[in-house]
Amino acid sequence: MKILYFDCFAGISGDMTVGALLDLGVPLDLLRKELASLPIPLSSYTLSAGKTSRRGIQATNFSVHSEGNQPHRHYIDIVGMIEQSSLAAGIKDKALRIFSRLAEAEAKVHGLEIGQVHFHEVGAVDSILDIVGTAIGIEYLDVDQIHVSPLPLGSGYIETAHGRLPIPAPATAELLRAIPVHGELGMGERVTPTGAAIVAALGTSFGRLPAMTIGAIGCGAGDKDFDDVPNILRVMLGEKSAGTLSQDEIFVVETHIDDMSPEILGFLMERLLAGGALDVSFSPLQMKKNRPGVKLTILCQPHQMDILARIVLLESTAIGIRYYPVKRMKLERTLEERVTSFGPVRVKVVREGEAVVRISPEFDECRRIALGKGISLLDVYKVIERETPPL
Repeated sequence: MKILYFDCFAGISGDMTVGALLDLGVPLDLLRKELASLPIPLSSYTLSAGKTSRRGIQATNFSVHSEGNQPHRHYIDIVGMIEQSSLAAGIKDKALRIFSRLAEAEAKVHGLEIGQVHFHEVGAVDSILDIVGTAIGIEYLDVDQIHVSPLPLGSGYIETAHGRLPIPAPATAELLRAIPVHGELGMGERVTPTGAAIVAALGTSFGRLPAMTIGAIGCGAGDKDFDDVPNILRVMLGEKSAGTLSQDEIFVVETHIDDMSPEILGFLMERLLAGGALDVSFSPLQMKKNRPGVKLTILCQPHQMDILARIVLLESTAIGIRYYPVKRMKLERTLEERVTSFGPVRVKVVREGEAVVRISPEFDECRRIALGKGISLLDVYKVIERETPPL
């Protein structure tokens, strides 16, 4: 299990992230080659990276120097640029997830549909290359999980295309919903919209450094100097420590319902699972006025909470929800294909480290086989479990 930990003690921005990944070992020539596949004229920008120092700590400073007046683009235009490129599928996916999170935040702040979002600072060539460059670096490092420290918000004001705005900027604050933050640092913008979008889109969990064996450390320098801390993003690459269970933080979302048809509750569960919920359950309750009801419980990743809460409030009679973060320990699981006497079958493989703990056939696969072969569902389970033992 390869882990990348973002130690954002001073904050995070797009150029700091790319600088830290380069400092960690991502080749600059590879970055240049991959970015050249975007439909952006090579004559319109140059990339540079070099060692610098922030309050006595060495770090890599990454910069994009743009030539002439750079256009600011709509979200849909940037999606088209990435999809038309020859970048690997994993890089495209990460870059599109980051831009999607940015577009969702901008749309909410300005009361627009996502397709109408027009990026100003983030639509310029330097921000596009920072985001795609981040995706390239993380794909190159072949990271399994990204953990992120609590983020410092900073304070004061910043000049933008929309005028003078408070720090954190509205889009940044929206992106950091359900992500741990603190106000322990002084004046200045410590987390940019691009930096917030990177961690919101790619972060697996947020909080303290997970149990891991550190193999390499990279530092990316921001352009500004602050009086309180070195303006550096530190990233640590390592392996999950042997004998430790994987840990992360998720959210529990709850509400009580006593005036809704069971058929609609079933549909609500389908919508929530399709919307990305990790799990959805109903528990019986005895509510006020002696009414039988249900407690709806949803488990989700922090960045999914707003979307799922909206589904609950629009698809049910609930008019409010509760939510709170919880820590969890878990075994790793993957969905894999195994060859059996029934043909290829998808199974859930559960591991602790490199050791396979168990292999569980997927219900839908077993159901398909049972109906197609005209045999008992239990017999299908037995055959698949016998033919796909843990290695």
